[in-house]
Amino acid sequence: MMIAVLTVSDSRTLEDDKSGNLLQEKIQDSGHRMSVRSLVKDDRFVIRAFVSSWLISEEVDAIIVTGGTGLTGRDLSPEAIRPLLERTIDGFGELFRTLSYEDIGPSAMQSRALAGTANGRLVFCLPGSRGACELAWDRLIGPQLDTMTRPCNLAELLPRLRESADRPALPRVPSRRD
Repeated sequence: MMIAVLTVSDSRTLEDDKSGNLLQEKIQDSGHRMSVRSLVKDDRFVIRAFVSSWLISEEVDAIIVTGGTGLTGRDLSPEAIRPLLERTIDGFGELFRTLSYEDIGPSAMQSRALAGTANGRLVFCLPGSRGACELAWDRLIGPQLDTMTRPCNLAELLPRLRESADRPALPRVPSRRD
């Protein structure tokens, strides 16, 4: 699977982006390919432009946005991403906050993590902390992008996300175990 990572931050650079570096490592260690990685400032239109360009790229199957999911005036990732989604995966945010609660207690309610589908691609929007990205990858995203996860997984659904009445499903995406 080809995955794009976008870090949203007013203070980080690609060199000191611990969350982006962690995600890149996890993606590659899982047998997936990092198709593109970028960093942008907290600007809803810039975030939306990057994600929109990736939603039409044949080099991207999934997008992970990290940062900008808090409650401050500069935390705009959900507002940038939500209008692009065709469907939301409500359980993702619910599970993320439940798992976060185990680590950080009631502060987990401040997270606006979300996920959904758009133009046949998976989109995940995570908090910017390294711990949040690690939790999301290890407990939610990584297992769901693995075709061996049972009873079902998002990796096997990916070709069907591009189905419509006008176009047939694309061939199955090979997994790292194929």
